[in-house]
Amino acid sequence: MRTAAPSLSLLSLLAALALVLAEPLQASERKGRYFGAKETEYPEWFKTSFLDFKEDVAEAAAEGRRVMIVFHQKGCPYCNALVERNFAQKDIVDYTRRHFDAIGINMWGDREVTWIDGKVYTEKTFAAMLRVQFTPTILFLDEQGRVVLRLNGYWPPERFRLALRYVAERLERRRPFREWLAERMPPASSGRLIAEDFFAPPPYDLSPAGRPAGRPFAVFFEQRHCPACETLHRKVLPDPSVREALRPFHVVQLDMWSDTPVVTPEGRRTTAREWAKALDVKYAPTIVVFAPDGREVIRSEAFFKVFHTGGLFEYVASGAWREQPSFQRFLQARAERWREQGRDVDIWRYADEPVGAGG
Repeated sequence: MRTAAPSLSLLSLLAALALVLAEPLQASERKGRYFGAKETEYPEWFKTSFLDFKEDVAEAAAEGRRVMIVFHQKGCPYCNALVERNFAQKDIVDYTRRHFDAIGINMWGDREVTWIDGKVYTEKTFAAMLRVQFTPTILFLDEQGRVVLRLNGYWPPERFRLALRYVAERLERRRPFREWLAERMPPASSGRLIAEDFFAPPPYDLSPAGRPAGRPFAVFFEQRHCPACETLHRKVLPDPSVREALRPFHVVQLDMWSDTPVVTPEGRRTTAREWAKALDVKYAPTIVVFAPDGREVIRSEAFFKVFHTGGLFEYVASGAWREQPSFQRFLQARAERWREQGRDVDIWRYADEPVGAGG
């Protein structure tokens, strides 16, 4: 007995079903691409050091210089920017070499390091002891080996020049860096704070009674006439991945120089200016991120693009900071998770750039 041939419509249906079933498999098999990592060759004029910092400080002081420690890591695009943007400019190089002994530290390295107090570490345990969460992180030491200024993350040339000058001229003896820097930063096109729809309105009560229970919270310390604030709002915060990472947060924006009333997480009544000073917020924008219980977990106070900014919020909202003290390890895991999901990762991209534009 002959069997009737399948109709054309049945064949079309079976073919469509096969495509639907195959599509998730193909998507899951494709691993996302990784963009933005940049390898860096550090300047030959960095000091070749035995990494005994008491000796390094004494040697620098004898020559009228100070020690500058540069923490870096493999593939870091911000470290690359420090070398290929900042240290590619003759005036910056000449000034740095005249006033500082620059010493590089690989935050994941195994070389032996002896700190000022005589304690011995490996490079990676040394970085962990100093709570280095970003690269580059730069520590400037005075003649006694005290840290007089710390830059957590990449600073563009115009701000970097000011940091070098502040330390080289021993200005920490006269006034706080935050005030000195604010007077010398170039003005932005806007003389107002930039609003966002996720900023909570006043009053700014961050005590347990005044904020949503069980939610992490973030405070954006900004100022008027702030080019870096404009970059944050125009080129980083609009990205969907950053917006998604911000969703769990109660978010407040404060003018760091204003007398706006604030109630701190501890319940103390103060002003935005005084609280910023107490938190040692040196420049704008600084984003301070808190756990639901009011503990500060991490802060962003330098030049960061989309991936690292979104990662900052996810690090806290997910609770990963409790198990993983290294933000860099968390970022590595986050990138790998995205890639396993078939998502491309670009660690050097602004919100208005396509994935892959960063490198």
